[in-house]
Amino acid sequence: MKYGNSGLQGVQLTGVGKAVPEFCLTNDQFAQVIDTSDEWIYTRTGIKERRVLALDETVLDLALRASQQALAQAGLVPEDLEMVILATSTPEDLFGTASLLATRLGATRAFAFDLTAACTGFVFALATAAQFIRTGSCGRALVVAADGLTRFMDWRDRSTCVLFGDGAGAVVLEQSPVDQILGMELRSDGRNAGMLNIAASGPEVEIREDLTIRQNAYQPISMNGREVYRFAVTAVPDVIEKALHRADIDPHTVRHYFLHQANQRILDAVAERLGVPRECFPSTLAHYANTSAASIPITMEEWITQGLLQPSELMVLAGFGAGLTWGAVVCRWGRVA
Repeated sequence: MKYGNSGLQGVQLTGVGKAVPEFCLTNDQFAQVIDTSDEWIYTRTGIKERRVLALDETVLDLALRASQQALAQAGLVPEDLEMVILATSTPEDLFGTASLLATRLGATRAFAFDLTAACTGFVFALATAAQFIRTGSCGRALVVAADGLTRFMDWRDRSTCVLFGDGAGAVVLEQSPVDQILGMELRSDGRNAGMLNIAASGPEVEIREDLTIRQNAYQPISMNGREVYRFAVTAVPDVIEKALHRADIDPHTVRHYFLHQANQRILDAVAERLGVPRECFPSTLAHYANTSAASIPITMEEWITQGLLQPSELMVLAGFGAGLTWGAVVCRWGRVA
């Protein structure tokens, strides 16, 4: 369906924020502890450095800072919020972290919940919040994406540990007289979930003679990089084209494609398949690496701060990752005048 039909409320994106840890780990520093080099990492990924959570720093800390920035840009206070969604695969508590975030933020009127869709989490959370606003269930929502994947790395495995960094990004959504979310397409397929996962397993524990259970813990991230690449360069252009078709927009009229920042080669391949200039695909990989769900709002914030994305400009937000999950949203940035 096309959005903005009679009886539905419009949605606008009015604020964005980001937060990353202070500690920066460069490729050259990596080369001092594992068998790799700056040249090896950069030519294969586009990554030069990444931010890593300190011992006394949490994903919740990053989420809070990003949220505060987004609210300030939107000109709102926490009490204005009616909903908070935290897209994360690395919560501080397995039962959920969104309620803690809302409380620390001071969003006393908001209900809050976590949403897990790995690197597609921001796109899925944005789409979910938009539907609450469309139906009139709430007027203002905060969507936060935050992950600390460096805490789930095998630091001896150079095929994975060099790829990821920690960070958070947030956007504010508000009810609008003119709909700024023009089309979306969301997908998932569990048949290839084993391509990219953080599996739960652990030792067997005998409770009594006739009852043995497993005491679960999480294993380091596991990824088949070649297969994930093949999936991404095929699935992402397809879902973007479908979302643009729903919005009745030609791909060449969009100047900003904010894709999940997994690998520069993927960004370049998607641009080529869509026939869109590569300069339309912003990249923050060199400085932040793959920050999972947070990578899209982090990149948006950088472009907005630098004045490269202006109010009312069209953009495509597209995520892809574990699950497997992928999706795209076509929208405009900024408050309706």
